[in-house]
Formats: sequence, structure tokens, C-alpha cells
Amino acid sequence: METRRWWRGLRSALTDMPMERKLLIVFLGVISLPLTFIGYLSYSNYTHSIERTTVSYSTNLQEAMMERIDDYIEDMMRISSIPAYQAEIKHNLIRSNQYYGQRMKANSTSVTDSVPEDFNQLLSIQRGIQSSVKFINNIKRGANVVYIFDEFGNGYFSTESGAVRLDLEKSYRQWKAQAEQSGGEALLFGTETYTSNLNSVRSAFTVVRKILDEASLQPIGLIAVDADIRVIEDQIIDLDKLTHGKSFIIDKQGGVIYDSDKSQLSKRIDTPIIRQASGKSGSFYQTVDGQKQLVIYTTSPDTDWKLFILIPERELNKDSIRIRNATLAATFVTIGVALLISILLSFALTKPLRKMMRLMRTVQEGNFKVQFPVKHRDEIGQLGHQFNRMIVRIDQLIQDIYEMETKKNEAEMHALQNQINPHFMYNTLETIRMVAELNDDDAAADMLSVFGKLLRYSIGDVREKTTVKAELEHVRNYIEMLNYRYPNRFDLQMHADPAFHNVLTLKLLLQPIVENAIYHGLDDRKARMRIAIIVEHTERFLLIRVVDNGLGMTAETRERLNRSFSGMEVNGEKRGGIGLKNVCERIKLHYGHSYGMEALEGLDGGTEIVLRLPAPQSELDTPFIHGGKTND
Repeated sequence: METRRWWRGLRSALTDMPMERKLLIVFLGVISLPLTFIGYLSYSNYTHSIERTTVSYSTNLQEAMMERIDDYIEDMMRISSIPAYQAEIKHNLIRSNQYYGQRMKANSTSVTDSVPEDFNQLLSIQRGIQSSVKFINNIKRGANVVYIFDEFGNGYFSTESGAVRLDLEKSYRQWKAQAEQSGGEALLFGTETYTSNLNSVRSAFTVVRKILDEASLQPIGLIAVDADIRVIEDQIIDLDKLTHGKSFIIDKQGGVIYDSDKSQLSKRIDTPIIRQASGKSGSFYQTVDGQKQLVIYTTSPDTDWKLFILIPERELNKDSIRIRNATLAATFVTIGVALLISILLSFALTKPLRKMMRLMRTVQEGNFKVQFPVKHRDEIGQLGHQFNRMIVRIDQLIQDIYEMETKKNEAEMHALQNQINPHFMYNTLETIRMVAELNDDDAAADMLSVFGKLLRYSIGDVREKTTVKAELEHVRNYIEMLNYRYPNRFDLQMHADPAFHNVLTLKLLLQPIVENAIYHGLDDRKARMRIAIIVEHTERFLLIRVVDNGLGMTAETRERLNRSFSGMEVNGEKRGGIGLKNVCERIKLHYGHSYGMEALEGLDGGTEIVLRLPAPQSELDTPFIHGGKTND
């Protein structure tokens, strides 16, 4: 309700606004709306273009980086397969297994002291394997450490290539457990953080493979190739500089291989970003630490590692924001200039109209001797020319109407002078009735009395209001008058609640309907014709039903009559329907088109005419309408 009232007030204010203000608003709208729309469209297109370009460029960088990482891991896997082709490594691993196997067996059978170690044999085995490890380390730079283990978990490695894990035994057990399930293929382990023998914290991802004996195809050892994450770090740093964002890599179990902050290294994470990145590659927006960021990801087809790039939206839209600000500044300057021009144009265009309004006020005061000065041939000039012609024509019409009204008043005065006074007619009828009573002619006296009542009621202004009781009484007098002419031929029945007697209605509504029923429905085969008048009401209408048991109407006649009541043209209309149509038109003219009449088939084969008038409660609120005007 408040919104509707506010909208009506706004519409009224705009409608009543002076013309120069309307023109000013139109000018500003024509200029500012396109500029704003174009600026917004340019900003949106540029922003989307930057986003598409960034996504495409970053995806290409990601794919190139993942290819390099995949190549590096592929090299590590090739390195892990070298022992399978190095007879010296396998030979020394077999010797190591035999040596520690014999020692374990000897120690288990000796009940006194343990068997002393054969240092010469151990040194020979260690030198043989470590020389091969040095060779492997020199094949691929970046491999932090290569470890070779026999079946008893004894590790052989070279410390020249880098720092060695202090918890090597724990790492070996983990690698051994996973490698047992494999058939000799290389296994890739995610990043692990460990403490080196140099007391420094390192992070590395590892490729592990079982070493099999060619003859028996039985495992004789294990090789583990550690790759320091610095081989990834350099590429990630370059990627972050290009994208102005942050990156991280996770494996398919959610373990962090690398992240720019190095705060999540070797941890397992499950964030909304990872859950939303369900495909192989793509991009989406996500809020991270209160900042909206563009997330771009791609997946390695070899390792199933996912590389994520997070670019803050403010960094992404930095250039487009500058363009937006420049566009807004240009728009405001343009609107300011347009405002000044619009003010000048609006006042220039409305100046002739204001002058014409002043002339109209002069005409409204009765002075028709004004003229609008026409200086140009544009629309204002043509309007001024038509205004001048209209003033001359109005002045001439006023003179003509004045002369016509003078002649009309003179004619009405002569007609009133020649009109017979209705009181003269009433008094004459009363004199005749008194003479009939003096001569003992009661029937003539009664007929004259009834006829006087009919005449007194019917002669007068039909536009005046009466009551339902008076209308019913007028019909009763009419039927009584007919029964004098046709003794006991008509039986009038009235069913009206006394509560409706004082309801106001139009004059002479019922008598024309009863007269039409008698004139067209009288059946000579019946001794008496019954006419019933029933008064009832609904929520909206006061219904008056006039029902007779006469000859009735055909369906075609009722349809033609109802179409006539509804205001539709009826070709070949008979004379009998004119009186009913006039009654219906009077009802519609006084009360509106929601009211009127309808012809129905009577229950006894006769005709029923239904009048729809305003309900009693709405009668008090409904003004008396005549000819489309309120008659107070």
C-alpha cells in the first residue's frame, strides 16, 4: 500500500512538473543514460576480457609447468630403473643379503657371543654400491639423494650429493610397505618434510621401486630417489610473478606437494577450493581469507597432481578499475556540460509556450482580443497560428450561441404561456366526480377518482424520484381502472416486504411493463389474467419481478428483446418492445450499465420481466444520475 501511494505521488509530481523541467530531465536522460550504459558495458567487457585472457594465459603456463614437472618425475623413474640393468648393483645387493642373512642365522644359533662382523666384506659391498650411487647422482641433477637398500633394510647412499635423512629407517619402512604391493613398477610419494644429517629441515618428494633378481624375479633390494622441492620452487616463483597470485600443488590424496607460502608442505588438506575443482581443469571464483579470488587449476595426466593458482580479484581488475574511473570522470564532465546546454535549450524551447499560457489566462478571463505573435514557421509558430484562429472561432461561436439561446428562451416562454395548467385538469375532474356522486352514479365517481390519481401521478417530471410503495399503488390503480372496463378480468398480486416500501426508485417503471404484458399477453381463452409483482433483493440488486400467465413470448422474441435491453442494435424491431426498451434505458441512464432489465419465460408459460435496481443499502450512497451528470 505504501509503495502504491508513493508511486502515485511520484507520477503526479512528474505529470504536474513544468515543461522546462521535463525537457531538462529528458535531455539529461538522453545523454547520461547512454553514456552510463556504454561505460558500464565497456567496463564489463574489458573485465571479462581480462579474466578470459588471464585464465587462458595462466592455463597455458600451468600446463607447461606441469609438463616440465612430469618430465622431471619421468627422469626420476628412469633413474630408479637403473639398478635393474646394473649387474654390479645387483651382485653387491645379493652379497649384502647373503652376508646379513648368514649373520642373522649365526647369531640365532650362538648361545654365547655374537658373531663378529667381517669388515673387509662389508667395505667391499659398501664401496661397490656407493660407486654406483655416485654414478646415478651424476646422471640427473636435482635428485637430492639416491638410497639403495638390501632386503634387511641396510641403506647405501652417497653424502656428496646432499643431506641425508636422519630418520632413514622410518622412511624405509614406509617405502617398503608401499612397494610390497607393487609388481616392480615405480611408486611416487608426495612431499615429506624431514631433518637432514646437517640439522636442516628439508622437503622432498620421492620415487621408490623394488629391485628384482633377473634369475629368480625375487626382490633383492629397494631404490628410493629423493627430489628436493627446489626443482619446483623456481618455476612456482616465476609463475606467481607473472600472475600476481599464489600457487600450490596437491596430489590425488590431498597432500600438499608445494605451496607458495610453504606453510602447508607435506600436510593433507581438504578445502572448498579443492572440493570445487572436480574436473581436470577449469576456473572459478572463491573467497579466501575474506578476499574474492580467481582460482585456476589444471591436472597432470601422468601423476594426477593438481596445480592451483589463486589470483586476487583486485589484482585481476586493477587495469579495468583504472579505465572505469577514467570513464566515470569523463561521464561526469560530459553530463555537466550537457546540463548547462539542456538548461539553455529547455528555457529557449518553453519561452513561447509560457507566453501562450499567459494569453490563455487572458482568454479565460473573457478577453478574446488577444493575438499570439507568430515569428517562425516551426511547430510553435503553427501552434500559435492555430491558437489565433481558435480564439476568433470561439468568439464567433459565443456570439452565435448567445443569439440561439435568446431565441430558444423566447420560444419556451411562448410555449409556457400557451400550456394548460395541470391543476385546471385536476380541478375539472374533481368537479365531474362530485356531480356524479350528487346524481348517485357511484361507478362513474369511482372511475373518475381512480383516473385522477393515475393522471396526477403520471403528469409531471419523470426524472423525479418516488418510492416503491407509490409505484405499486400506481399499478394497483391502473389495474383497478382496467377492471372497470373489463370487469374482474385481471388479478393483481403483490409480494413486497414493507421494509422495501420506502426505498427510492424512478417514477413510472412498473406501469409500462404491466401495460405491455396486458396488451401483448392477454389470452382470450382464460377467464382471468394473473399478474404478480414480487420485490426482493440480493447483495448488489433490488429485484422487481413482473410475472404474468398470458400468451408468453417465443424464444426468438425473448432473445431479440434481451439484446435490445443490452444496447445491441436489433433489425426489424416490433413496436411492442419500444416501451420496455425505454424503461430499460431510463434505468441505465440513472443508475449505470450494471443495472437494467431481462425477459424470462414464466413458470406458467407466460412472461417474466426482471428489473435490476440498486440494492436498498447502496441507494443511500448512489447519487441520482441523469444523462451522465449528478443531479443533487
